[in-house]
Amino acid sequence: MKKLEYFLADESETIAVGDGLAKVLLSQGEQAQSALIVYLNGDLGAGKTTLTRGFVRGMGHQGNVKSPTYTLVEPYELPPWQVYHFDLYRLSDPEELEYMGIRDYFAENSCCFIEWPEKGAGILAKADIVIELDYKDEQRSIELSALSARGEAVLACYSQLHKQS
Repeated sequence: MKKLEYFLADESETIAVGDGLAKVLLSQGEQAQSALIVYLNGDLGAGKTTLTRGFVRGMGHQGNVKSPTYTLVEPYELPPWQVYHFDLYRLSDPEELEYMGIRDYFAENSCCFIEWPEKGAGILAKADIVIELDYKDEQRSIELSALSARGEAVLACYSQLHKQS
């Protein structure tokens, strides 16, 4: 399992991680348009939505990127990709995901960023990458762990990109 760890000095560095992940997917081109599922873990305010904002904007979205706390999911159509940002914090039962057609979101050309994935246990597709965001004094730490071959490939490319910047 590939694992990367960094310290994030501020919000802009959190956004940069999301942007870097988007650059990896865009650089892989059409041959790598298989789904990417990312679980985001961390306390309230740890930067999960901020990281996702960096990813969505890195994929080319020009508008606002808001937290889907009340809607459960915010979709972004960014051809050839579909990006879905889930926030399951307010989910009371994982079965609710079945009623909203959760499995339809995990298509070949989709990127799903899921906050509070433990709330969807047993229903959600397995993660390719798990991202842990944590407070370290005035900074934050981030740990990216690959749980699939797809996740390992993305993190290997991200690691190379991160070294160059």
